[in-house]
Amino acid sequence: MTRLLVTGVSGLLGVNLALKAIEKGFDVVGWSNTRRLKNTPFEQATVSLERLESLATALDDAQPDAIVHCAAIANLDAAEKNPRLTNLVNAQAPGVLAEAAAKRGVPFVQISTEAIFDGKKGNYVEDDTPNPQNTYAQAKLAGEIAVRQAYSKSLIARVVFHGWSLSGTRSLAEFFYNNLSQGKRCNGFTDSIFSPLYVGDLANLLLEALSVQLTGTYHFFSSESLSKYDFGVALARRFGMDEDLISPVITANGDLQTQRSLNLSSNPARLEAALGRQMPGIDEGIQRLYEDFQKGHRKRLMDYLA
Repeated sequence: MTRLLVTGVSGLLGVNLALKAIEKGFDVVGWSNTRRLKNTPFEQATVSLERLESLATALDDAQPDAIVHCAAIANLDAAEKNPRLTNLVNAQAPGVLAEAAAKRGVPFVQISTEAIFDGKKGNYVEDDTPNPQNTYAQAKLAGEIAVRQAYSKSLIARVVFHGWSLSGTRSLAEFFYNNLSQGKRCNGFTDSIFSPLYVGDLANLLLEALSVQLTGTYHFFSSESLSKYDFGVALARRFGMDEDLISPVITANGDLQTQRSLNLSSNPARLEAALGRQMPGIDEGIQRLYEDFQKGHRKRLMDYLA
């Protein structure tokens, strides 16, 4: 049985990835910074990524056969306010972990982001020149570079995703669901374009990439792109909620603290060729979001915090 280490296991991707891996027969150990989950089907450990000198020992304790490094400071405003910590966690820690993984000869997956691009052209491919626009994105790009330098056989997965989280407040899907289900008005940006996968689909793809020993840099994105406003409308329609509660606005009028790239539509053709199939579309992802909701997945996740 493969022992998989998932860092950031209390995050949106981390916890969903850990659960998918359990379903597929993996033995999972999850790292989190401070949050301990209750009654999980996987082992947990508390590891502070900013303590770089302790990470190699923590890996020795975990004894993984493969590592997916999901953990990061992902809140853009928090990253902007604390660039030193963001640099430690998002830029330096990935390189330290990748170097330790290389020494142990175990596969290493670094979770990165489409936000490393400036959003001026869209339809980004892996070889396009990055131009990050905020502290978070700058640190994530530095993390990519550190991983490549430390471990040439690593996999760098650039991602954007939506889904159900432990707190119920971590993804755009949850933002729209939480507001619309309570009859509250909310904004949807018409000029912010992205290519999101459902987190369950992303988790399956990452595990598949591990199984075929994929290395290099790949775009793990939907086969389709749309605005965040249109995403909200599509979600509202699938859940039978009032799409008219979503106000179309442009990002400049959204009262955002941190600068964001606008057109981050991204092209997954390289990954599709490597895996031999097309990536899921937007409606497919929203359908699976809905089906998992119907199966009680949202409540199951929240119960881990109870």
